[in-house]
Amino acid sequence: MKKFIAVAGNIGVGKSTLVEMICERLDCQPFYEPVTENPYLADFYKDMQTWSFHSQIFFLTHRLRIHQDLVRVPGSVMQDRSIYEDAEVFAQNLFLQGNLSERDYTTYRSLYRTLAEYLPPPDLVIYLRASVPTLLKRIALRNRDYERSIAPEYLERLNTLYENWIQNFTLCPVLTVPADELDYVAHSRHLELIITKVKEKLTGKEEVIFTREEADTPD
Repeated sequence: MKKFIAVAGNIGVGKSTLVEMICERLDCQPFYEPVTENPYLADFYKDMQTWSFHSQIFFLTHRLRIHQDLVRVPGSVMQDRSIYEDAEVFAQNLFLQGNLSERDYTTYRSLYRTLAEYLPPPDLVIYLRASVPTLLKRIALRNRDYERSIAPEYLERLNTLYENWIQNFTLCPVLTVPADELDYVAHSRHLELIITKVKEKLTGKEEVIFTREEADTPD
């Protein structure tokens, strides 16, 4: 039976890596976030007030196209960041910080809600939760020019909105993964734990629970 899994989480948390690793194991087709394709992104990080609306509309349009494509695929699929996060986390943060005008935000929300009504929801959302120090470390490691100016305060605000969103998300089950402790790149046992939970918990909300010994045990 076809399954649609979305991987959610803040900038730099490791969504794309997890999508790649799980897809290899579970024979899913990956659909990645269009980061490098957004022609507004570099300008956005330099001047958020001017470019917020443009960047968010691009992401919304592109994410809608990806959502349509993955629905047409006959086999199971995994999506790197969902359309819901664009609206409920990033656009809302821009509005709350004054970088998106009320007029633009209202227009954006109206478009998003209209589109979302026609989109089939995922079967499971994997939410990667990480602290700001972990996010900053991973952002530095991937060394993208346009991300070097991201402030810790910005990531912290996004984290708060992510927590609020995931607590109220009811369209499908959620598997929360503590990404500070679970390093699925360095430790194969951590990846195995996540994959096991994905297989078992496609209904109901479930958070990965593990012992400190499991986190520290070498492969």
